[in-house]
Amino acid sequence: MIMKRVFISILIILQSFVLFAKDYPASLFGIRSDGTTMNTKSIQFAIDHISKNGGGRLVFQVGRYLTGTLILRSNVTLHLKESAVLLGSTNPFDYDKYGWTSMIYAKGQENIGITGKGIIDGRGREVANNYVNLVHKGIFKDPLRYDRTEADNRPMLVHLRECENVMIKGVTLKDAASWVQTYDQCKKMEIDSIVVDSKAFWNNDGIDIVDCEDVKVTNSYVDASDDAICLKSHDPKKSCKNVLISNNKIRSSANGIKFGTASQGGFENVKITNNIVFDTFRSAIALEAVDGCFLRNVEVDGLAVYNTGNAIFLRIGERNIGRKSVLENVKISNVYAEITVNKPDVNYEYEGPIEDNPRNLSPAIIIAGLKDALVSSVWFDKIVIKHGGGANRHYANVPLESLGLIPEIPAKYPDFSMFKELPSWAVFIRHAKDIHFKESNFISEKEDFRKAVVLDQVNNVSFVGTEINGKANNEEFFQANSTQVKFD
Repeated sequence: MIMKRVFISILIILQSFVLFAKDYPASLFGIRSDGTTMNTKSIQFAIDHISKNGGGRLVFQVGRYLTGTLILRSNVTLHLKESAVLLGSTNPFDYDKYGWTSMIYAKGQENIGITGKGIIDGRGREVANNYVNLVHKGIFKDPLRYDRTEADNRPMLVHLRECENVMIKGVTLKDAASWVQTYDQCKKMEIDSIVVDSKAFWNNDGIDIVDCEDVKVTNSYVDASDDAICLKSHDPKKSCKNVLISNNKIRSSANGIKFGTASQGGFENVKITNNIVFDTFRSAIALEAVDGCFLRNVEVDGLAVYNTGNAIFLRIGERNIGRKSVLENVKISNVYAEITVNKPDVNYEYEGPIEDNPRNLSPAIIIAGLKDALVSSVWFDKIVIKHGGGANRHYANVPLESLGLIPEIPAKYPDFSMFKELPSWAVFIRHAKDIHFKESNFISEKEDFRKAVVLDQVNNVSFVGTEINGKANNEEFFQANSTQVKFD
């Protein structure tokens, strides 16, 4: 049923894009490709002219086109030919702020796009450092936390809000100073065959999809210093729904595919298929419902994970006191994951903070609800986990008879490492119900003193056809305060 809804929505997306009949060369408007002439006004004139005259593509040939903030209008596509570079200014005063600072912005527009084999280069490191210099001079106001300006004061490459019929295809988005691209409350949107290469500064989320409907993210390569593909919900009355994330290759110094952390409204009807996650510091898949949202009807099918800190993290939290979240009806199948004892993102420009991690390698799969908000109805099928193992009881040892020592911390920022030391290496489940594993295989590459699976306050859980290091060994399972537990 989830699949049917998702693909019907995607078909509508594909049928809705307008094929523009007219191309306008950038040179027609006196737009220079020398990399030094500031083109903001001439490019903006071209966009406005094309929109007023029935729509079309503004085509950039080979060259480097320097610009500040551009406002994209209805029925206009920016088309970057191969070796065409839309080059972000390094002067902070060349950017405008519409809620967030951005290089390309649109609100309430329709039939818009950014296509071609060219590059959008934000020169994020340079422009971000120039913001810092302005703060030190007293010219620009910012609290300068962690020796950097706030994320919303640094330019994204693309920020689209409340737009409909959006096509982002083929382009390379490089080195943003903040989140690379954000799509907020957009409808009928396709992101296909793009490259995100953004490791030049902090907060470099690769793709942020916020409260959007009918979205397709496919065939893309994302390498980002922050979360690679991230679904968020900023509005309690909105949600991300009818989303397909398929055939992408992903690397991050945070999480690969993440729901949250902002989770005010909801997430539903999301299909995640045939993706590869590698060299990723945190989780390959992180589903986080922590701000009072609903998260339901999510299917992950076909996931290959290499050299990461964690495979799957499901979390209900309560950062807004009194707002209970729901996380239910999740299906995860055909997963192969390798969890490394080494730092997965070592030698990348911006690494994840090693001080956040426990001393011993965390479990590959963590499901953690709350006493009064259970994670429910989760199915795992055909899961293969290779875990580094080798935990040292002299670093830390959580006694199985003292699981209450593991903190609840409902208001803490969620990540798989948030609980520090855990008493299992393959699976840890707490405060959950109706959790089922079928045909799963967990392999520890080095002997580990911990149990493979630990259940704490779980109701109705089954492990059918499960092997631990090649054997159906029930001694590798431990349960506390749990009911209706089946090992077969």
